[in-house]
Amino acid sequence: MDRVRDLASKKAAVIFTKSSCCMCYSIKTLFYELGASPAIHELDHDSSGRDMEWALRGLGCDPSVPAVFIGGRFVGSAKDVISLHVDGSLKQMLIDAKAIWF
Repeated sequence: MDRVRDLASKKAAVIFTKSSCCMCYSIKTLFYELGASPAIHELDHDSSGRDMEWALRGLGCDPSVPAVFIGGRFVGSAKDVISLHVDGSLKQMLIDAKAIWF
């Protein structure tokens, strides 16, 4: 859990993913299209990936990826991020966290 929180707080936008996850790809693409450059941590390429996956589940992220943090705060998984984008608040969250500038 500490490693997840530490990594999540190092950059304005952080996404925990797996390389084979299509929803992870979609969320990363959405962030890039909004102008953000999130830190990406692929759990299947990290030696501590399994432990981090369990920590993410402990935060309520089920499935465990994608898990999105903005401004060091856990935002949720793909459905949460898409909901925020549809209602227009995702972009403002990224601006407030200084992940994008306008």
